[in-house]
Amino acid sequence: MMKVIFSILLFLSGFIYAQKSIVDALNEFNYSQLKSKFDDYYDNDKVSESKIIAQYYLQKAKKEKNNLQIAEGYILIHFNEDFPTALKYIDSLEIITKNIKGSLYPTRTYLMKGNLYFKYDYLKKALDNYIIALQYAKDQKDQKQIAYANINIAYLNNYLGKYAEAAKIFRYYLYNPNNITNESQHNQIRVSLINCYIELNKLDSANILIKEGQTSAFTGKSKYSVNQYLYFSGYSNLKQKKYTIAINELAKTYNFFSSINDNNANYALYSLGKCYDGLNNKEKAVEYFIRLDSNIQKTNITFPELREVYTYIIDYYKEKNDKEKQLYYIDRFLKVDKKLDEQFEYLSTELPKKYDTPKLLQEKEDIINDLKNRKRILYTSISILAIILLLVLFLYYKAKKTASKHRKIAQELIHSIEKRSFESINRVKKEVPELSQVSENVETESTVKTVPEEVTLSILKELETFESKQLFLKNGITLASLAKNIKTNTSYLSETINNHKGKNFTSYLNDLRIDYVLERLVKDKKFRSYKLPAIAEEIGYNNVQVFSVAFKKKTGTTPAIYIKEIENSIIA
Repeated sequence: MMKVIFSILLFLSGFIYAQKSIVDALNEFNYSQLKSKFDDYYDNDKVSESKIIAQYYLQKAKKEKNNLQIAEGYILIHFNEDFPTALKYIDSLEIITKNIKGSLYPTRTYLMKGNLYFKYDYLKKALDNYIIALQYAKDQKDQKQIAYANINIAYLNNYLGKYAEAAKIFRYYLYNPNNITNESQHNQIRVSLINCYIELNKLDSANILIKEGQTSAFTGKSKYSVNQYLYFSGYSNLKQKKYTIAINELAKTYNFFSSINDNNANYALYSLGKCYDGLNNKEKAVEYFIRLDSNIQKTNITFPELREVYTYIIDYYKEKNDKEKQLYYIDRFLKVDKKLDEQFEYLSTELPKKYDTPKLLQEKEDIINDLKNRKRILYTSISILAIILLLVLFLYYKAKKTASKHRKIAQELIHSIEKRSFESINRVKKEVPELSQVSENVETESTVKTVPEEVTLSILKELETFESKQLFLKNGITLASLAKNIKTNTSYLSETINNHKGKNFTSYLNDLRIDYVLERLVKDKKFRSYKLPAIAEEIGYNNVQVFSVAFKKKTGTTPAIYIKEIENSIIA
């Protein structure tokens, strides 16, 4: 017994001496160097050393009465504490920074608080704090803080399963890192983007980033990062059904993360279970899923994939006809599901699942014969489905009605092409009056005296040539360019078109082109086979959008529907 006591005393004295030696060494460092030392120890999971540095940092700042550095000390020291203690340090951070000028606070306080809530699975509070932080950052126009707020919200979206949305943010800041000065943060962005790519089944992109991360200088200094990339390599192999390789990599990462009580161990367990399920080894898959459930009970930190885990276990024991364990895991699922529903409201809108909550509650009633809420849940589900169905039917009817209207317009246009062409020829003839007629008009209408009558007649003849030779199909025609070509000025030309064509120059040009394309599409099969951009270019438009707008404005339908109806009329 005395030997044991002596050994303990010897150990404590050695620890105290070692701690004193570290503190003595720290006296030589400034705040920036201390922060760098803390990051090195923290990233390499040297908890005791990082704690000593954080405590020394805070003591030094308090001794010097440097409020900005005291705030930094609170931030450093909270990383290694449990949730209640860490939250107290963040509250102290809020108090000490209350009167600090500049854009850093209170934005940073809310970011830190959001991260703490996120770490311990209080997702709603995390999001609330991130949104407040983002608003403060925007008010202060602090681009760096805006970047961090956006990234943290993207972490939350990634966790919630909104991978495409999160990937946009991660990709932007990974390749535009102007506001990301922290090497650890930059590495974490890459890790999160890898996760998004894997979930979006963009495995080639994910594998490129995994290799990039594994060879980075930062990863070489951090065991944690080494295992993160190894985990994602295993997860990528799981997605590619390379189960044996994946199991080897995931088992190594599980051993590491479980040794430091990191939540990534749970993701490793989930992936290992999926691997064995892929190998049709249900017993081994259930073994890992049960270990995962055991961890969830200890930490109460959940993630969306747990739905799949519990339904798998329940199915397994249903096949084994083990009612006791089936009931136990239904209860476990319902507890976890309740929390997931509270934190992930979007889950309630997902398509039917293998084991949704109403179905599981019904199965539980069959086992314990005591489910009282069956009808209420059933009626609620039917009501929601009915509302959704009515909405879908309304949108479908509206879309069909619009499409039908456009088709009818297109059919009428097709049927009237020959008649419209005939009338167009007659209209052109009428629009080129004899000189005596022009003179008569000029005499009777005092308002048409701006353009000399002989000039008007000349312009109208030139416009007849412009129309008959289809010169309006040339690209880049403007009022000025046409006036130059027919040797007149823009004022005369504009007034002549307004008076004798009944429209302005732009409408005149568009009408000629649309009338032309309406007729040619009916008569020319090859022209009809062109893509819309090629058709637009063929009739003088710079881009297909301008063509489509002009077409719909004149006809009331779209070029695509018009062409389709032509094809249908030919087939019929």
